[in-house]
Amino acid sequence: MSFESLGLSAELLRAVSEQGYTEPTAIQTQAIPMILEGQDLMAGAQTGTGKTAGFTLPLLQRMSEAAVDRKPRSVRALVLTPTRELAMQVAASIETYGRHLPHRSAVIFGGVKINPQISKLRQGVEVLVATPGRLLDHVQRGTIDLSQVEFLVLDEADRMLDMGFIHDIRRILKCLPARENRQNLLFSATFPKEIKQLASQYLNSPQLVEAARNNSTVELIEQRVHPVDKSRKREMLSHLIGAGYWKQVLVFTRTKHGANRLARQLEADGLSTTAIHGNKSQAARTRALSEFKQGTVRVLVATDIAARGLDIDQLPHVVNFDLPNVPEDYVHRIGRTGRAGNEGMAVSLVSPDESKLLRSIESLTGQEIPQQVLEGYEVTTRAQQENARNNHRKSSQRRRKPAQAKRHGRPAARKPATKPGYSSVASRCFAD
Repeated sequence: MSFESLGLSAELLRAVSEQGYTEPTAIQTQAIPMILEGQDLMAGAQTGTGKTAGFTLPLLQRMSEAAVDRKPRSVRALVLTPTRELAMQVAASIETYGRHLPHRSAVIFGGVKINPQISKLRQGVEVLVATPGRLLDHVQRGTIDLSQVEFLVLDEADRMLDMGFIHDIRRILKCLPARENRQNLLFSATFPKEIKQLASQYLNSPQLVEAARNNSTVELIEQRVHPVDKSRKREMLSHLIGAGYWKQVLVFTRTKHGANRLARQLEADGLSTTAIHGNKSQAARTRALSEFKQGTVRVLVATDIAARGLDIDQLPHVVNFDLPNVPEDYVHRIGRTGRAGNEGMAVSLVSPDESKLLRSIESLTGQEIPQQVLEGYEVTTRAQQENARNNHRKSSQRRRKPAQAKRHGRPAARKPATKPGYSSVASRCFAD
């Protein structure tokens, strides 16, 4: 099937062709015709299979087919995303695919000054991409009007609804026209039952599209587990990158402090590395991502904030330095590679204390991830660990013996204040 058969306009087909795409993905094939018909949709597909284009293309076409009179500062289409990175990615797609259409779009998110965003909104915006918190800031300031929204998109809907955004979303929905008077679209890589129940409250007789089994991973991604002691993870990671000549590696850690620490350690190992997480300013995050894409930085260490929204062409390697606490996050993490039909590799460094997390991931995805023990990095057994601790304890006790003797009333032997045959002054001179 080709994009021409989906009923897209000549302007959109031209933009798609300029991007080098010739055949739509499974989710695009199913979703685009339904959206063009005006149906509400809940669409689930694997990360990296073209969900953004799946709603951007038909959304732009529907807007171009019907011009409407709008109030000042009102928008026609609203796209909500959970992270700044994803908001920028969606906004870039709208600009790319709508380059031959007379539309005006903007993206707003927190972490940056609000005044430039206000100036942009005053110029008039038809398509707005936003994170919930910053959007509510603008609503309270009166710098935006949501009363004429015709199209609502919740991108990464599962994360939007279970990540603490549910209250913000409800407040935003109160500012919109009734759900029967707008088209509502939910796109996500995962759709747990609880999320479907919540989402059904906001959609009008939605159609459900799942281009692949829920929570499945892309087949083009080679997955691998390397068992390793926790204390040797950093050493193994440096070995894998160096020995494998990996030129571009996205590494996930569980915490922000862990990301900073690992970035410093890899830098000390001679690998150009930078970190990206929620404590970084937006300017720092944008700069780090840009350097990584350009190849000036070899390793990008990130927390799960980067698991959603990072779109890196032909990213070859993703590494789980720490397994995520939430199994669904594993699907999103490794989905940063193997995108748009390209092959990729996802490597997980798993210590014994993470075995339960690994089993949860395998249960979620319905597959057993192959394990490979690297020579020289074999996991030590409990007996070996206990033996090492005992040896360390005995060694520490031997070093503490003089001090212990003193505590029991047997003062340790003291060195003579001066060398034999020299005065104290002469002794100090010789010591110098």
